[in-house]
Amino acid sequence: MTAAFATRLVGWKRSKKNKLNWALVPNSADADSAESLRLAASVLDALGVPSGTPSAVPANPGAPLEQLVQEDLQAQLPCLDSRRHWQVRNGGLITEFVQYAHLKEVDALVRANPELRVTIGRDYLIKPDVTVALLDLNVLGSPAFLHAAVSCKWTIRSDRVQNIRHEYGQMVRHRRGRQPHLVAVTAEPLPSRLASIARGTGEVDAVYHILYDHLATAVASTANEEQKAAWDECVGQQRILPYSALGETLARW
Repeated sequence: MTAAFATRLVGWKRSKKNKLNWALVPNSADADSAESLRLAASVLDALGVPSGTPSAVPANPGAPLEQLVQEDLQAQLPCLDSRRHWQVRNGGLITEFVQYAHLKEVDALVRANPELRVTIGRDYLIKPDVTVALLDLNVLGSPAFLHAAVSCKWTIRSDRVQNIRHEYGQMVRHRRGRQPHLVAVTAEPLPSRLASIARGTGEVDAVYHILYDHLATAVASTANEEQKAAWDECVGQQRILPYSALGETLARW
């Protein structure tokens, strides 16, 4: 399903230059990609967003997306499983959680020894956009267990893909204990770009799309064969999922 908060974020904005020479473009589209523009426009049409005027949406939806995902999960999870003590926050270093607490000692050594900083670096100090923790697990003497890390990306570009993969790869390698659910949440309309993060060797467990249903309809009616194939592949492998499945997945797991 499409996320309940999606219409607070997606809409039309003015454009001085874009591939289709439109006066207004969808705020989730890549202005340099005709296919991205068409798909995003089809999604907005399906949502019933008026196209004749700029929409009253945030100029930069990235930070609002993080906030809305945090608020939504914070409200959902206690309803889905009231037996657990949930903590959902924006940001926060992974060293605050039991699986990665040992990295505090590593970082103290690195900061005290400049030569180690050159050799090891400090890219293990990761701050996910949204963290979901369980506070009622007595694991290794710590109450804060990282249940999920959520990377919120309004759209997908090559640099953002590599950043997510790198950070989650570090979290896989450095953990002590069960791995958290490592996921991305996005509004990206182009299936080939979704595939660039959904495919791979498991750094990202799944990509949850806030406009899943409407994008699926747009792909079926508007996309070219390449984009349809990318969408069908990732959906068939369950690497792209509706945002509505995220809370349910966390509550069951």
